[in-house]
Amino acid sequence: MTEETSPLHHDRIFFWRRCRPAAVLLASASLFAFLPFSGAHGAVASKPDLFSAARSIDLLGDVYLQVSENYVDPVNVAELMFAGIDGMLAYLDPYTVFLDEAGSDELDEMTSGRYAGIGIIIGVVSGDLYVTSLLDGYAASNAGLRIGDMIVSVDGKMVKHNPSDELKAAIKGPSGTEVTLGIRRTGEHATRSYTLRREAIRLSSVPFYAQFDGIAYVQLDSFNEHSVEELRSALQEMTATAGNEHLQLKGIVLDLRGNPGGLLTTAVDVTGLFVDKGSRVVSTRGREPYAEQVYVTRNEPIEPALPLAVLIDGDTASASEIVASAIQELDRGVIVGRGSFGKGLVQSIVSLPYDHVLKMTTAKYYTPSGRLIQKPLDHGEHQRKVLEGVERYDSTKVYFTRSRRKVYGGGGVRPDIEVSAINPSDYRQALEKQGMFFRFAALYRSQHPVLQEINLQAGALLREFNRFVEGGHFVFRSKLRVAFDSLRELAGKDDGPAEKGLDSTIDTLEKEIVAKNDRMALQDSSRIASAVRQELLRHYDAKAGRRAAIEDDPVAQRAFSLLRNPQRYRALLKP
Repeated sequence: MTEETSPLHHDRIFFWRRCRPAAVLLASASLFAFLPFSGAHGAVASKPDLFSAARSIDLLGDVYLQVSENYVDPVNVAELMFAGIDGMLAYLDPYTVFLDEAGSDELDEMTSGRYAGIGIIIGVVSGDLYVTSLLDGYAASNAGLRIGDMIVSVDGKMVKHNPSDELKAAIKGPSGTEVTLGIRRTGEHATRSYTLRREAIRLSSVPFYAQFDGIAYVQLDSFNEHSVEELRSALQEMTATAGNEHLQLKGIVLDLRGNPGGLLTTAVDVTGLFVDKGSRVVSTRGREPYAEQVYVTRNEPIEPALPLAVLIDGDTASASEIVASAIQELDRGVIVGRGSFGKGLVQSIVSLPYDHVLKMTTAKYYTPSGRLIQKPLDHGEHQRKVLEGVERYDSTKVYFTRSRRKVYGGGGVRPDIEVSAINPSDYRQALEKQGMFFRFAALYRSQHPVLQEINLQAGALLREFNRFVEGGHFVFRSKLRVAFDSLRELAGKDDGPAEKGLDSTIDTLEKEIVAKNDRMALQDSSRIASAVRQELLRHYDAKAGRRAAIEDDPVAQRAFSLLRNPQRYRALLKP
């Protein structure tokens, strides 16, 4: 989906501002650090390389001038230069990249958590542009826009004739300026017009938190400049609410699934909310292995002892992995879910002329036990050499936590308890891809201004949704059906004498496939009903929809169950 409120996540990096305004330091998702290039990260070439570098620059310049002036066809000199830069950086690693002005702006938005707009998230559903989410308290929400509204025009430009990326850029703009949206609401034929004033938007990195029977659950989806205060505020609010209700919290679940990272210093401070002051969280090493920068927690924790579970998955990257690995290796909590992404490289963001920037890998980061989080990347021999150096990504190498629990190398963070989310069936994926859940919820809300709990009963809800799907131009062909159709086509092309009974056999096989698809749909009915319910709730109340999703989430429920069993929890941390 295209998000007006979400900047690009460049290779799951994280950032750190350098002491000089000319650069920013990143690592895995993005790290900010106060490290000069010639110091700990050793980014300045040694003297014997200077002559070679100067000669190569001259050669590159000569080739560029010759091609730009004498090539048989005219060339775009700017694009030619960018292609040359990209080709040069491709020799290194996938996280060393050149960013133009737009990419640089989005990088700043991601690290600051701020931008100017109207507070909506937009997405393409079945070829149309819709409002897919709203930020409370901002222009779009205050004006009465709602999830499910179709955007038909932006400042008079019709959506049908313009790419969604251009429209996204058109919706954003300087604070204080206005944008006019043409909106068509499901069930209405007339187009509504909304003129909205852009304002400074602050993105929360804690989109949802709630109590679940004595367990404080909080989702952290990025590490920006405000993440620590937002996380602290959420935890303090849930603790105060429990106290007012004369309840005792049994534990905390910190959900880092899908979190691509952010500021390294923020990752250290987030860890510091749970571990002792002065605890080692992460270290970075550059070209010179002896030049190591160690990061420790700086403040007293607000929750030093309450049982803690951290949820991770394959999209948990960088700063998120720093937090998860530190919590694991300091034996402060239990990691639940799937293995993390595995990105442990530090990038420096260097300012270039004309508002361009270079994001360059200058170091690797290591967990408290000395593990390198970076997974091996298959990008050719030269990239492997750049990324690995003397490192050996040995998945059997044993490291130890503070309590002497074994953890392993090989890249990424392995959970203490492995739990997989439920993989959606082919049928459900097709429903989602064609926007059937979203479109049904938008239609349902247009017909039912107030949602009643009785309308959410699984049986009735599923029947109504199935009727919508049958009349909604939904097309589904299972993988088995696709293979069968290929078989029938091949059989029809056979010019030789047809074998007796072949047509009958194919017809029988087709009936079996149809019957199997029906059985699969029936077996998946409860999950389909749950997905419909979650999407319906989200259209009426985003927080209610998110709560319903957590209640149906096997990973979160496994963590809740663990935290409600103190003996099991302690046995995992101190076997």
